[in-house]
Amino acid sequence: MANSSAPEPSDSLKAFGAALKVFRERSLLTQEQLAERLTYSHASVASVEQGRRMPTAHFVERAEDVLDALGVLRAMVRHVGRQPGLASWFRAWAQLESASVSLCTYECRLVPGLLQTEAYARAVMLNVPPPPTEEEVAERIAARMERQELLIRRPPIAFSFIVEESVLLRHTGGEGVTRELFDHLIARGELWNVELQIMPLRQPYHAGSDGPMQLLETPDNRWLGYSEGQKTGQLITDPKAVSVMQMRYAKMRSQALSPADSADLLKRMRGAL
Repeated sequence: MANSSAPEPSDSLKAFGAALKVFRERSLLTQEQLAERLTYSHASVASVEQGRRMPTAHFVERAEDVLDALGVLRAMVRHVGRQPGLASWFRAWAQLESASVSLCTYECRLVPGLLQTEAYARAVMLNVPPPPTEEEVAERIAARMERQELLIRRPPIAFSFIVEESVLLRHTGGEGVTRELFDHLIARGELWNVELQIMPLRQPYHAGSDGPMQLLETPDNRWLGYSEGQKTGQLITDPKAVSVMQMRYAKMRSQALSPADSADLLKRMRGAL
């Protein structure tokens, strides 16, 4: 009979393990100290954090209580092994997103996933080699649209987006896709919990030269960061590193167009198509 806690080749296990580590570090505990409080072996805790062992229901409940995890681990474990469509390096962050109270996103490569239309998402996916299968495209689009439910979640999340004007001038997917995208962005920017700012093409003072970033506030008001590159993603938990990201993001908010001016720019760009 197979052991229920035997290693599984599942990226979602790694996402759960990463979240467990974040909560452990927030509590200033070593793996050994957490193991003692959970009444599990150090090896068991290490295996769960590394995504090599499926946590038992008892383990999850003990971790929730000991780490005061606000129900995040309990919610995550329900999706272990069942997260098609999300890139493996992004899944830990996506799980943390679902329990956040604030989300800040700066993008200089493409429109953030939470603001994409299906047509724009498809165009992005088909443009980046290697070409995906139709099934893969369908899975990824479904996952992206499901994430967008966060925009209208209750209790609400406060969103801030800063997007480079150059991303919008690219007209990814053609004029028809771009026209629909502009209409969508204008509508999303009118949501009371969404602040959308455009970083103008000509801006000699720019605090975002190091590339895209995301910041997230947890229900206990702790801030975490995330950065992404080619086939990689990094969850940033060190308070000093997160503080630097917050300073940069705050500076960019002052350098970008205001939400009202950004909406006006989007409408002018839409009218020019």
